[in-house]
Amino acid sequence: MKKLLFGLAAIAVTTWAVAQDNAAAAKPKVEDLIKFKDAKHDFGKIKQGVPVDYDFAFQNISDKPVVIENAWASCGCTTPTKPEKPTAKGKSNTIKAGFNAQSPGPFDKTVYVKVQGIDLPFELKITGEVLPADAFAKYEADKKGKKTGSK
Repeated sequence: MKKLLFGLAAIAVTTWAVAQDNAAAAKPKVEDLIKFKDAKHDFGKIKQGVPVDYDFAFQNISDKPVVIENAWASCGCTTPTKPEKPTAKGKSNTIKAGFNAQSPGPFDKTVYVKVQGIDLPFELKITGEVLPADAFAKYEADKKGKKTGSK
């Protein structure tokens, strides 16, 4: 009797687990609705105190309008701006990621994008290095010197 009960329990658990996997596989993903031109942008070396921004371009690849419900960042130094209106089928739009560049040093920030009807947000990344004004001036001078020297 114990073997029979154990066997039935094992079958029930296996059936439930397979059903959960199938349900998870059927859920749409952001990539099923919109396609980003790129999901990561490297600003390179930027001057401290000079804000920068980048437009992450995307296209609606679904058969209906797509609504970006929310866009938020991993920290207060990054400010994303989402489209206010739905993006029509086949049309393009952008999510702007602004970075304030107040603290010197390398940075690696994430912008999360929540699309209507999708549970998990999509991640966009911005990276770079903020240099103090004097270090940035030296970097720019060295860069110009290399361009002039290579001609």
